Amino acid sequence: MSVHDPNCIFCKIIAGQIPSRKVYEDDELFAFHDIDPWAPVHFLIIPKRHIASMSHLTTADEGWMGRLMVLAPRLALEQGCNPYPEGGFRMVCNTGAEGRQEVQHLHWHVMGGPRPWARG
Repeated sequence: MSVHDPNCIFCKIIAGQIPSRKVYEDDELFAFHDIDPWAPVHFLIIPKRHIASMSHLTTADEGWMGRLMVLAPRLALEQGCNPYPEGGFRMVCNTGAEGRQEVQHLHWHVMGGPRPWARG
């Protein structure tokens, strides 16, 4: 399970080699605050195992992917997003060069809070 890329910034964050403001951690997932937030609430959720992108997922990933989708709303509320339906949050997962993926480690941005946001 612990397959890491020694050159990946997110793998280094998971390993504690680069500091982060942790939001959540379990055996398979890690969440931390974005260092350049686009919204009042902005954190990332990543798999601990190095997976380059959504294009690299397989059916073996269905379990933790489902847990991530259930975890994200809970963490969004805990981090300060207002509840649905008046509140809410946005999840973004960029994939590949044309999808504007900058870090080649699968990740979701979870953003929310009062609008208007500076970006996003």
